This record gives sequence, structure tokens and C-alpha cells, in this order.
Amino acid sequence: MVEFCDRCGSFMKQSLNGYECPRCGWEKKAMVIEVKTGPDTEAEPVYVMSGTENANKVARRCPMCGHNEAYHNITVALGEHAGVNTDRSVERFRCVKCGHSWIEN
Repeated sequence: MVEFCDRCGSFMKQSLNGYECPRCGWEKKAMVIEVKTGPDTEAEPVYVMSGTENANKVARRCPMCGHNEAYHNITVALGEHAGVNTDRSVERFRCVKCGHSWIEN
């Protein structure tokens, strides 16, 4: 995952606590989750950024708990295949109350 410094815009490097800017020293904390892919493999760290500090809250009903507020994120993918330009947007929602995530195209 690539992270950029919120203060100076520089590319951030991974540190033990998340990410650190080599230019200004600003740190962005990340939660570390261990993931095992099988019984004989070693756990690999996965860094999860909270991401909800700047997310937009919208009025959207959660399909799991029925709460009427969710965080909203839009991802846009632009590309070209066989000479044809394509773009695709995916709307992601996460319930404020229960944390359930769902996608709408």
C-alpha cells in the first residue's frame, strides 16, 4: 500500500507503528493484523489504515443491522483494452454502527 504524507506530500516509508515521512517525520499509525494462510505458514503482517477520519457519512441503510448512516467511498478505475477507453466506478459503503461493508456499482 502506498501512503503519502498529509503534511508535505512526500512518499511515506513503513515503520513498526505504520508509516513515517522521511522528509518531515510525521507518522501515520496503522493497526497490524496477523494473517495465516495455512497451518504450516508463518503469520504475515497486514497493515490496516483506519480511513474513516476523512470519509463522508451518507444516509444509506445497512443491509445487516438496518442503521441509516454509512461511510461512503468511491473508487474509479480508468483503462484501455483493445483500443477502447473504459472507466468503472465502485461505490463502497461501511455501516457506522456495525461496521458491515458492501459494494454498489
